[in-house]
Amino acid sequence: MADLTGRSIIGFRAGGGGDPSIFGINPATGESLQPGYSAVSETELNSAAGLAADAFEVFGKTSSAARTAFLRKIADNIEAIGDDLAKHAPQETGLPEGRIRMETGRTCGQLRLFASVAEEGSWVDARIDHADPERAPVPKPDVRSMERPLGSVAVFCASNFPLAFSVAGGDTASAFAAGCPVVVKAHHSHPGTAELVGQAVSAAVRDCGLPEGTFSLVYGPGRETGSALVRHPAIKAAGFTGSRAGGQALMKLAADRPEPIPFYAEMSSINPVFILPGAMAERSEQLATGLHGSMTLGVGQFCTNPGLTILDGTADIEPFVAKLSELVGGTPGATMLNPGISDAYASGAGTLGGSDVVETVALGQVQDGQCQAGAALFRTSAEAFLSDKSLGAELFGPSTLVVTHDGTDKMLALAKSLEGQLTATVHGTEADLEANRELLDVLETRVGRVVINGFPTGVEVCHAMVHGGPFPATADGRSTSVGTNAIHRFTRSVCYQGFPDALLPAELREANPLGIRRLVDGKST
Repeated sequence: MADLTGRSIIGFRAGGGGDPSIFGINPATGESLQPGYSAVSETELNSAAGLAADAFEVFGKTSSAARTAFLRKIADNIEAIGDDLAKHAPQETGLPEGRIRMETGRTCGQLRLFASVAEEGSWVDARIDHADPERAPVPKPDVRSMERPLGSVAVFCASNFPLAFSVAGGDTASAFAAGCPVVVKAHHSHPGTAELVGQAVSAAVRDCGLPEGTFSLVYGPGRETGSALVRHPAIKAAGFTGSRAGGQALMKLAADRPEPIPFYAEMSSINPVFILPGAMAERSEQLATGLHGSMTLGVGQFCTNPGLTILDGTADIEPFVAKLSELVGGTPGATMLNPGISDAYASGAGTLGGSDVVETVALGQVQDGQCQAGAALFRTSAEAFLSDKSLGAELFGPSTLVVTHDGTDKMLALAKSLEGQLTATVHGTEADLEANRELLDVLETRVGRVVINGFPTGVEVCHAMVHGGPFPATADGRSTSVGTNAIHRFTRSVCYQGFPDALLPAELREANPLGIRRLVDGKST
């Protein structure tokens, strides 16, 4: 395995070797892992941000071919250390080797997807309106526009995805594809995994002849280091996946800067699942099995975990509840990612189960040891849910709250009461869905992705995916952190009026030397 240094990566240099204060912890045993990591100093953080700003002057103008080669090289480098990641990441996260290998593949797939976006080139949304000097009463000027990179981007690693939403995850891949240098803030839960991937990215920067500040990786306490990074004037945008409290604190910092910056945070979602009567009558056991698999997948530590299940209590739902209760009760305990997540789940489950208006239907097994969690199934009424907002709080772990209602009006009231969510799922027959179009219309206003007859866990990495949603699911419901539209978080439109052809970016020149799709005088060509 590549040597771990316990230091930040500041451009092409290693950070200082001060006293280590950040240690990976094996969540199953509580063992402190070596090496310890030194928190980045203020001087080093300023250096990383300054190098990124300098690098932007070059990297922001690189060709699509150069960025394509860079993204593919990162993917190749990560694949080359796949065995190292499969050995080290489970020690830091408690995740099985198979999950790490799957996530490694997803990470490399994301990088290559954005490489293809950069290579194809049409993401720049090139628009050309030719001049018309004969137009009366005022001649029309030549006007052209396209998307350009914003500048240096800060990326915050997620605890629950040590690869796909971390150092070289979707935020980093989309920023690089746009032409933005990246300063990554490592997550304290998997510092060694972060360094392994950081070394792979840094090597790709060198191999591709890109400027030093194109990439840096820094370690430090979230409040101090993360806050300083968002406030740094050289940072022009940020991407974050984490808690609602952490995301909102950083959102405020980003907005309160002398120069406010866009801050894209994925923060909180309970991902409601609506099961309509026809589907319940047709396949209740299958639905219970599918929901159980989704809610317990990865010990419930997915942002799309179905934490709310809404049923029509006038239908025969008891076989479904009985089957789901049986499955939950038989679920073996499992290790969560870190003590913070484990403690929060235990506390939240205890509070929910202790409510006078909530029934604890079933509890799964809990193993001895550190960071252990058991599945949980709770039940309440629509009236109770609508009168107590705390019942709609995210419980990050392997649980779901069943809410029963007595008809369409109450079901729609439940849907309308929801905060912004990443997903909503509806199970129904063809007749169910036709009769409940209004539910689908309501859900479209509340979520980023509506799923029919499926389950929300498992986010396909593809051009059409939207992994976002209205606040508080994300800081900006117009954005996505998965799918190729993620690139537009880190760009802005620039208009060129009256430019000589030779001075225009290649994407806007008259001959279209890159052969990209463009909108010319209102027609796509």
